Amino acid sequence: MRAVRFHSVGQPPVLEDVDPPRPGPGEVLLDVAAAGVCGTELHFLDGLLAPARTPITLGHEVAGTVAEVGAGVVDVAVGDRVAVHYLHPCGRCHWCRAGDDHLCDAPLGFLAFVTDGGFADQLVVPASATVPVPGSVSLPLAATLCCSGSTALHAVATAGVSAGDTAVVYGAGGVGLAIVQVLRERGARAIAVARNPERLALARELGADATVDGTSDDVAAAIRAATGGTGADAVFELVGTRATSSAALAALGKGGALVYVGYSFDRIEFDPLSLVVPEQRILTSVGNRRAELVEALDLAARGRLRSVVTEHPLDDAVRVLDELRAGRVLGRAVLVP
Repeated sequence: MRAVRFHSVGQPPVLEDVDPPRPGPGEVLLDVAAAGVCGTELHFLDGLLAPARTPITLGHEVAGTVAEVGAGVVDVAVGDRVAVHYLHPCGRCHWCRAGDDHLCDAPLGFLAFVTDGGFADQLVVPASATVPVPGSVSLPLAATLCCSGSTALHAVATAGVSAGDTAVVYGAGGVGLAIVQVLRERGARAIAVARNPERLALARELGADATVDGTSDDVAAAIRAATGGTGADAVFELVGTRATSSAALAALGKGGALVYVGYSFDRIEFDPLSLVVPEQRILTSVGNRRAELVEALDLAARGRLRSVVTEHPLDDAVRVLDELRAGRVLGRAVLVP
């Protein structure tokens, strides 16, 4: 079968012929329908993140149809339409028992980080990692929700945003656009910041109450103006550079939370006193729980969470990654075998 494989930093991934996987006990074989292309893939190529092994098949946002089940699988059947929770928790460690399965100490797999991902014709995952996709949700959309939608739900929960709050979404890529919609769902006011006018227009279409041009000389001042001078109750930082972090902190109001979802090679400096006096918080949010993927799919089925999804053939992976790096992907791109 075909798979898009990452070999080394600085080198484009390669479409290769590999042996088809076989499901073992407790596992299922999927015919991949779509796999989302995320900024995480760029982090691998740039060396900001390192997988546990190379070569490895990329792609952690996956949805497909069950083609075969391994021994002992009883809750998943051939023909089921499923999305995959990309970190497959053990279900037994302290974090899993506490409900934070995204922090699992001994995961059974981790797509594209430890185990092969979904940029391939087929994929084997633990049956416990699969989540049924509602009939009204397309598999390409479901694939994107495995990261963008569920990560957005997790980030908003981490921030503790409430109805009536004002939150800034700094970066209007796939995750940022999903956060805008989750904020709307929570009754909060969303302000989207991006450098691309098309992304700002899409953010408004999806529920942003105001937008700010990220190329402005003073982004923080523009955000404060949009909040009546008080600053934001939360800022979701999806870029993670020194410049965007500085603007995000300057835009934060009293008691506000700066939530890092994105990251870069940059190191961030701040003055603790400037945070202590207004009692502000710096938080981080990583990935998502399996339950949040279930919720994201439910919201999509009810028309409350959507994405602009563009489909591309598997052999276009390198070109799509180049488009993503150049900021020319609007919404979410998926690879379709």
